[in-house]
Amino acid sequence: MNIRAHEAARAPDVGAAETESIDAHQHFWRLARGDYGWLTPALAPIHRDFLPADLAPILAGHGIARTIVVQAAPTVAETRFLLDIARATPFVAGVVGWVDFAARDAPDVIDRLAADPLLVGLRPMVQDIADDDWLAAPALAPAFDAMVTHRLVFDALVLPRHLPRLAKVVTRHPALAVVIDHAAKPPIRDGARGLDPWRGALADLAAAPSVACKLSGLVTEAAPDWNVDTLRPFIAHVLDAFSPSRVLWGSDWPVVGLAGGYDRWRAATLALLADLAAPERAAILGSNAARTYLLRDRATR
Repeated sequence: MNIRAHEAARAPDVGAAETESIDAHQHFWRLARGDYGWLTPALAPIHRDFLPADLAPILAGHGIARTIVVQAAPTVAETRFLLDIARATPFVAGVVGWVDFAARDAPDVIDRLAADPLLVGLRPMVQDIADDDWLAAPALAPAFDAMVTHRLVFDALVLPRHLPRLAKVVTRHPALAVVIDHAAKPPIRDGARGLDPWRGALADLAAAPSVACKLSGLVTEAAPDWNVDTLRPFIAHVLDAFSPSRVLWGSDWPVVGLAGGYDRWRAATLALLADLAAPERAAILGSNAARTYLLRDRATR
């Protein structure tokens, strides 16, 4: 199928997208590909292949219709691997891939990848870059400009110390759609002490209407004996800062297997969102992801 025909075949139904559940953050990997430097045997529960057949029954059990698959290796080859999976897997609605933002040819690479309608975003692995100021470097501007041109979402894999740098990116590129992955990984295992300075830096970014935040990856930042009350003050702050209209839910599967698993995290999420109105819960669990990643204007493509 050519790309134009494929785009028509996979175009989201707007009405359905407003009501269905979407997992906005999950991964696939095949270890033999060899570019997952962080994925070592020390991470035994997740040190194996994870592919669509492994995730499909979990999604069915939770009534989740679609997913956004996110890069796990800093290579364009892995992005193409994920796009191939997405084309063959109906429940995968979009791919957040990777590009070397600092490369001179980054805009050209983004142009080529963006020709595939299943590419919905890009994510450099900022948390693993030694230079904390890398994200705010002016040399990255052409890559961000190319993302704006192609209506791609910038998934920000950052830690709390990176948030002021991310704020500079948002100021320079106000038309760039930004989603903060894992709420910037606050140190939940530190309890109330972990709230600051994360809390203030996150609220500063939430003031920009182009920025959203994912409830994902939080349980791996907590102690192994985490419970709903452990997570409550952190999730409450995300909801207060961004409001339910700019919060997306993701499983971070299979990484969530290191901290209790998909079922436990989903149950905790539903408990933590129980006091919200039904439309607000539906937004966090699906329609916000659809609007952010899947219903954006693709006319510039």
